[in-house]
Amino acid sequence: MGVNTAATEWVRVLRPDQAPRRQLVCLPPGGGSAAFYRELARHIGPGVDVAAVQYPGRQDRLGDPMITDLHELADRIAADLLRQPSRPRALFGHSMGATVAYETARRLATAGQPVQQLIVSGRPAPAFVENGRLHRGSDAALIDDLERLATDPAPVRLLRTEPGLADLVLPAVRADYQAVETYRHQPGPPLSCPIVALVSTEDPTTTPAQAEEWRAFTEGQFSIRTFPGGHFYLDEQPAEVAREITRHLN
Repeated sequence: MGVNTAATEWVRVLRPDQAPRRQLVCLPPGGGSAAFYRELARHIGPGVDVAAVQYPGRQDRLGDPMITDLHELADRIAADLLRQPSRPRALFGHSMGATVAYETARRLATAGQPVQQLIVSGRPAPAFVENGRLHRGSDAALIDDLERLATDPAPVRLLRTEPGLADLVLPAVRADYQAVETYRHQPGPPLSCPIVALVSTEDPTTTPAQAEEWRAFTEGQFSIRTFPGGHFYLDEQPAEVAREITRHLN
């Protein structure tokens, strides 16, 4: 029987398992929190302890200073995970979270605790360079982009009419956009673990061809799965996405 995940400064337990064989740690997308994965966690198969990282500056870490450098973010997450008991572990990240998961996996491998699986979603491979500079732009421009990516743009539109809500949400969004837009991949050895890339048919941020480029970042097996939908396709089909993730964890 495995060891159950414990909550830490960085990790929130979403769904403990009675007899965990593996830990799945989920990395949120930009502007997101650990709660983003709560519904997905419900559908992950048995034998998997599901946890998610809570970035600083949101929800129960609202008062913690935000981190605007993706490499530093991965440093801090990896250090937290390394303080936990060693166990079979997989990482899953969507959008910005995919790059954070990759960089965290690199650090865990260097420390002698390589992950058994890296599953990335809705994000080009790490060598991709963002040309945008939305983190330097207006609040209105940030909201426009959030609306562009949203499955249901109605809640995003509230940020235009509810200044109190915008003041609460947009600082974390801006910090995460800065982390993504200033990220540059640092060369190094490929991972040894398998990588699974998930991508959707109508995602304006990532094409299937770009998702295929993740293949170059592992010496292990690589596979790709395409889902219907937009950037946040997993919100609309959490059970199907969870089945695909679980299939690779067994």
